[in-house]
Amino acid sequence: MNTAFRPGLALARDFHAEAVAPLLDRVLAGTPYAAALLGWGSEVQGFDTPRSTDHAWGPRLQVFLAPADHRAHAAALTALLDRELPERFGGYPVRFAFPGGTAPRHWVDVLDTGAHFAAQLGEVPDGGLPVGGWLAAPWQVLRELTGGAVFHDGAGVLTSYREHLRWYPDPVWRYVLACQWQRLHQEEPFVGRCGEVGDDLGSAVTAARQARELMRLCLLMRRVYPPYGKWLGSAFAALPEAAELAPLLSGALAARGWRERERQLSPAYERVARLHNELELTEPLAPEVHPFYERPFLVLGAERFCAALLATVGDPELAALPPVGSVDQYADSTDLTAHGFADRRRRYLARPGGPVN
Repeated sequence: MNTAFRPGLALARDFHAEAVAPLLDRVLAGTPYAAALLGWGSEVQGFDTPRSTDHAWGPRLQVFLAPADHRAHAAALTALLDRELPERFGGYPVRFAFPGGTAPRHWVDVLDTGAHFAAQLGEVPDGGLPVGGWLAAPWQVLRELTGGAVFHDGAGVLTSYREHLRWYPDPVWRYVLACQWQRLHQEEPFVGRCGEVGDDLGSAVTAARQARELMRLCLLMRRVYPPYGKWLGSAFAALPEAAELAPLLSGALAARGWRERERQLSPAYERVARLHNELELTEPLAPEVHPFYERPFLVLGAERFCAALLATVGDPELAALPPVGSVDQYADSTDLTAHGFADRRRRYLARPGGPVN
C-alpha cells in the first residue's frame, strides 16, 4: 500500500486539470465535453482508504461527449491520450491492469454520455425515469451515477442527468419506503419464534436480516441510496440516528439468545418508527412494540407503516403494484444489481413469469 495516500477523487481532479484537460483542448478545439469520475470504485463513494490502492488504483476519469462529437473525436482523442499521458501521476502508475491478467492501459475513458447512462439504466434519464425505470435501477448503480465528482461540464448534459437521478420522485419514494417496511414486517416475530423452538442460529440470522433492513430503511428515509454490502455500514454510520441505533443493532447481532436480541431490536424498531413520524409523510403511527397476537414475542407491526405509506402514493401505476418494491428489495444477487448489467436486468425482469412481465 502507498504510504502517501491521497483520496482518489482528489487525485482524479488534479489529473484532469494538469494532464488530461490540456490534451482535450488540443483535440476538441471548443467542442463541449464533460470530465468526471463516476461509476465503480470506492473512491467514487468517498470510502477509499490506503487498502484501496492494492489493485485497480490510479489516476482515472471519464470524458463524456454528445453522440455526434463522440463519433467524430473519440478515436483520435483516445489515441492522443494513449500516446501522451505520462507514465505516472501523483505517485501512481497511469496505466494499470484491471481485471488481473489483462494488459495495462490508461483509464481515461471517452464515452458517449447518453449511451453510457443507457448502458447502466436501460434508458437515458433525460427528465428522469419512468416508474418502471426507477424500480429497475439498483441503488448501487444510482449511487455510482450520482456520486463521485464532475470536474468540467461544458454542455451541462452530464450535470442534468445526475440531477434527474439525485433522488426518487416523491410517489416512487413513498412506494419504496412502504416496501421496505413490508420487508421488516415479514420477519418481525421470527427472532423469537426460531429461538423458542431451539433454533438459535435461525434466530440470529433473522436478527441480522432485520438489522440490515432497518439500516437500509433509515438510509431511504434520509434520501440516501443504500450501497451494497461492503459500504452499507459506512453509509449508515453517517446518518444522525446511527449514534443511537448502531449500538442496538450491534447488540442484537452479538446477543446470546432470542430474548436479548429482542431487547436490542425493540428500541431500534421504535426509534425508526419515530423517525417515520418525524418525516410527516403519513398521519402519526404508534411507535411502541407490542405482543405478536398471544405469543411472547414483541413486534412493531411494520405492516401499518407500509399500508399508511401506500395510501399516500397517489400514482395509479405505483398504487396498482404489490408491495414488492425496487429491484434491490426483491433480488439479492450482485450479478443482477451491479454496475453495467442493465441488459441482464431487463431480460430477467421481462422474462415469462418475471416480476414485471
